[in-house]
Amino acid sequence: MFQLMFFLRIPKLIEDGLIDGNGTPLMKHKMFQLSPMTPVIQPINLAWLSFGNSPSTQKFMFDFLRLNNKAVETADWILCNSSLELEPEACNLVPKVLPIGPLSAANRFGNLSGNFWSEDPTCLQWLNQQSPGSVIYVAFGSSTVFDEIQFQELALGLELTKKPFLWVVREDIIKGKHQFYPQGFKERVSNQGKIVSWAPQVAVLGHSSIACFISHCGWNSTIEGVSNGVPFLCWPCFSDQFLNESYIYDIWKVGFKLKRDERGTIRKEEIRTKVEQLVGDEDFKTRAVELKQMVTKSVGEGGNSDKTFKNFVDWLKS
Repeated sequence: MFQLMFFLRIPKLIEDGLIDGNGTPLMKHKMFQLSPMTPVIQPINLAWLSFGNSPSTQKFMFDFLRLNNKAVETADWILCNSSLELEPEACNLVPKVLPIGPLSAANRFGNLSGNFWSEDPTCLQWLNQQSPGSVIYVAFGSSTVFDEIQFQELALGLELTKKPFLWVVREDIIKGKHQFYPQGFKERVSNQGKIVSWAPQVAVLGHSSIACFISHCGWNSTIEGVSNGVPFLCWPCFSDQFLNESYIYDIWKVGFKLKRDERGTIRKEEIRTKVEQLVGDEDFKTRAVELKQMVTKSVGEGGNSDKTFKNFVDWLKS
């Protein structure tokens, strides 16, 4: 909901001198917030700037979003897979928004349809063999792509944690080539980790063995982690993912950010250190479980999202 609210504020951002009429940031390194309990915005990470390096592509996306704003203004209501508990400020600032989620909390063990690739069910059997709260789950959604150096740093970082890990590695996750693991990596981690091409993510995040989630912070992954009370290590790459990272780290306080070096790479030592800090601090797990309880209550009978949805159905009937 916050990203929608932010897009609707584009005219005000231009008026305030934060961006120009083409969407180019005028103060690239000045972070700002629209209100105290909304995500921190880094101008260089604005959604339309993350679609490649071509100014013409970025301008096309900026114009498309402004066009989409006009469509939003004509709608009676906008249904959102979120909740008042997760995004109270966004609810207040966009009156037409009806938060009816998180849907993953409403149907945690149901069959949520829709997959880009075939899931590998053997990972659930592997998780059954792991200790409670011990496994690092690593997944970057359907479109994140790494260069070879970053892919290898991630692999070595997982190895350095000396903790069991479940890693989703799509065939197309490296630019221009198949997966290129560090020499001897697969042999060294054969008893430590499980690598699959695609996983039944909702079932994985709901498994008792999961300790934390290294995620690209796409909204679906974010709310699926929240709905299952799992702490995050945030690895955003583009679009709304940076806003979701701010929710996780700055506002909900259920995860850590991963720092990049001067070349923009997240190094293996950073991965190991942040995993140790996250799983070693029970406060993160406590807050994650509390957030899970809040959103589960919201979609349950008489909760905020439940009432909002039923009111919407009554409006449709009328």
